Amino acid sequence: MDKPIRVLVAKPGLDGHDRGAKVIARALRDAGMEVIYTGLRQTPEQIVETAIQEDVNVVAMSILSGAHNHLFPKVVNMLKDKGADDILVVGGGVIPDDDIPGLKEAGVAEIFTPGTPTTQAIEFIRKNIKR
Repeated sequence: MDKPIRVLVAKPGLDGHDRGAKVIARALRDAGMEVIYTGLRQTPEQIVETAIQEDVNVVAMSILSGAHNHLFPKVVNMLKDKGADDILVVGGGVIPDDDIPGLKEAGVAEIFTPGTPTTQAIEFIRKNIKR
């Protein structure tokens, strides 16, 4: 039997609102994944350290503050620097469409904006994790 997919759901930066992160965390759990939720106001360093310590397959970051162009690539680069570039990194939240290509170029595998069905995120993770 395969081990469950392990996902770290993280809120980088100074966001004080985590409803979306909790919705996706619940959906991932309901889909049979193990979810670790970091809570609010996490630094990229905290996110990367937790991802490595928890041996996750996926880091799913949610952001509303507008700092996604800085924080998401920073997490991707720090994971690479720590030899953990096999961890799939996805993002979600209020992210302008014009910013999405740059985030993908920086190593974020996919961006899920408001209104994306949770089933779409679940299927993307299942199809793209590295085991």
